[in-house]
Amino acid sequence: MTATPGVPSQGTDQHEQRAQRHDHEGVGTESSAAVPSGPASTPAPAPSPWRRVLAVLKPYVALTKPRIIELLLITTIPTMFLAAGGFPNPWLIAWTLIGGYLAAGGANTLNMYLDRDIDAKMKRTKNRPIVTGEVSPRAALVFGIALSVVSALWLGALVNVMSAVLAVAAILLYVVFYTMILKRRTSQNIVWGGVAGCMPVLIGWSAVTGTVSWTAVLLFLVIFFWTPPHYWPLAEKFSRDYETAGVPMLPVVASRSSVARQMILHTTLMIASSLAIIPLGHTGIVYTVAALGSGAWFGFLVGRYALRTRKGLTGKKLDPMVVFHGSITYLTVLFVALAVDPFVHL
Repeated sequence: MTATPGVPSQGTDQHEQRAQRHDHEGVGTESSAAVPSGPASTPAPAPSPWRRVLAVLKPYVALTKPRIIELLLITTIPTMFLAAGGFPNPWLIAWTLIGGYLAAGGANTLNMYLDRDIDAKMKRTKNRPIVTGEVSPRAALVFGIALSVVSALWLGALVNVMSAVLAVAAILLYVVFYTMILKRRTSQNIVWGGVAGCMPVLIGWSAVTGTVSWTAVLLFLVIFFWTPPHYWPLAEKFSRDYETAGVPMLPVVASRSSVARQMILHTTLMIASSLAIIPLGHTGIVYTVAALGSGAWFGFLVGRYALRTRKGLTGKKLDPMVVFHGSITYLTVLFVALAVDPFVHL
């Protein structure tokens, strides 16, 4: 059927009506979509001032490596008990621990500042505050220097000059001798760099007596020889990290059997140093039993690890972290016994 010009046909009229309905429905749909169907969303409450302060402080606390410092403090308090032959002045303990924390925290912060390039390459350290940007390198540098200076002033004013001098020496040994000179140049870095970690016993002893005795020196040697068999298993587990970062830790550059032999040597010297304290007369039955028992137990762990390396075992079968955690248990048992012994020995 042909439409008459100027007069729309019935089909055309129906088509236009359908188009108009479609346009009307489309507009309605768009309009309804633009209008929120539910109640207006309530903005989240602003964090409290206390939470904001904590958020700022948290990465700075992380810079001090608090978990490592816990281990250092475990060695300081028992040494003070032994030096005093009992319970030292509580305020002296508090001032020494605070000063020691500040010194170790300053050294650890400066270590992170200097190592921020290799920390970014290692899975174990990639979440440290400077790497993630939570703390700027400049702020970390200022923070580390400030803690170091305050620690020396604190110990010098509230403890004694000897302890302050030893704390400054510990900071310089860790930051300059270990971090800046040894760490990236020699596989024996942790051996000599570990000297800084031995200083808390000297600081604790000098805080009580104002001097450093042979007993304190032997405690120093216990931690000095303990450090390699403590740290090398950890370096073994993260050897790929260290290799990627270009840090020549011994497990990266030497065979597992070679590392194990050196661990046995250091463990033997560690046990010998712990037993050499007994004849000096400052310790009694509690320390003697603990030194013999824990030394034999940790010696067994290291010997078993060496045997596994000779068999060519790797991964979970080698399980270096058993030795790592065992080393922490050994040192804790030894120094807890050192703290208890004066009360029994009297």
